Amino acid sequence: MIKKIILGSVFLFSLQTIAQEGTASPYSFHGIGEVKFKGTVENRSMGGVGVLNDSIHVNLQNPAALSSLKLTTFTVAGTFSPTKLKNDTETQKAQRTSLDYLSIAFPAGKVVFNLGLMPYSAVGYKIVSNTDTESYKYDGQGGVNRVFAAAGYQLTKNLSFGAEVAYNFGKIERNVAFFANDLQNGINEFNRSEIGGLSLNSGLIYKTKIKKFNFVSSLNFTPTAALNSDNFRQTGTLSILDGSTLLSNVTEEDLPNTKLRLPSKLSVGTGIGNEKKWFVGTEVSLLSKGDLDIDLNDDAVYEKGSKFSLGGYFIPRYNSFSSYFDRIVYRAGVRYEKTGLVVRDESIKDQAVTLGLGLPLNRAIINLGFELGKKGTTNSGLVQENYMNFSVGLSFNDKWFVKRKFD
Repeated sequence: MIKKIILGSVFLFSLQTIAQEGTASPYSFHGIGEVKFKGTVENRSMGGVGVLNDSIHVNLQNPAALSSLKLTTFTVAGTFSPTKLKNDTETQKAQRTSLDYLSIAFPAGKVVFNLGLMPYSAVGYKIVSNTDTESYKYDGQGGVNRVFAAAGYQLTKNLSFGAEVAYNFGKIERNVAFFANDLQNGINEFNRSEIGGLSLNSGLIYKTKIKKFNFVSSLNFTPTAALNSDNFRQTGTLSILDGSTLLSNVTEEDLPNTKLRLPSKLSVGTGIGNEKKWFVGTEVSLLSKGDLDIDLNDDAVYEKGSKFSLGGYFIPRYNSFSSYFDRIVYRAGVRYEKTGLVVRDESIKDQAVTLGLGLPLNRAIINLGFELGKKGTTNSGLVQENYMNFSVGLSFNDKWFVKRKFD
């Protein structure tokens, strides 16, 4: 039954990642869109802390954590995101539902492998700008997805190492329509960028005991990755006839390819706790300056970014028979992020508080996450996003690749 669920989810997710609008952020107008969180619902519910490794949860942030898995683990998650967008003059609401990741990890001897698919970035915006003399309409969709393969290995009793290779691919479409109020016709410009390239990720996790507590520290490094963008542009004349918009005088051209550079990322984390009772951890991430200009007359620039996360979990009594609520994992955290995007000389920041629950079932866990955050600013005519993320993740554990004892 679990294998059928896995195959069905793989097919569904493969279709969705090609077409989904995974964001409603106006900041996804810039570069390759809004960079998505790379991690599970469990990590996200703890402020994004990714230092943990255990025997039943997949860690998508640090591949070194794979070495602790004892069972084949399949996990999939999605998020519903209602958002309130506001500037100095008005407020609007938007919402999106997206699939966050699909992954399967399995032990094979001393090495644990992980295969998966998840979005790297998402584009999804609709912006209208009107003045007394002219009007603009901007809309965009698409994003960059990533398919990845990772492996984790226990080097020593306390030290684990992991590595990951990913292929990033996707299509981003952007459209601009312009009308001058004193003219009958307008102008439409459509841009499409098809993006592809490899990226790498590696990590270390050190775990030991200090008296009766478990102490863990982690190091995770993602080097700069080069992506290639094949760009296409279509322009034409817009006219309105009987309420319908018509496009004529169409001109198409292949633009020069663009070389994009994803920023490198270095994350260092540490934490302490009792594995079956509680845990508190923190993580700091530093990003280099990326180069994500696709040559679309973008007014954004990029700077070095950073992120600070603090979070943990608490289990009242993991082996309780009398109370189901005592077996639930309660998670919480906070994070503060400097995204690396600069628009109109304003650094775009993102900050949030998080909560989560891990609901144990037979051979499965339902993970619920909630995030309340704020991104951007109303300074310099920009937009502030006040958002909520409701995430649901399913994690199945099973024993595969076991030799038969009887025919």
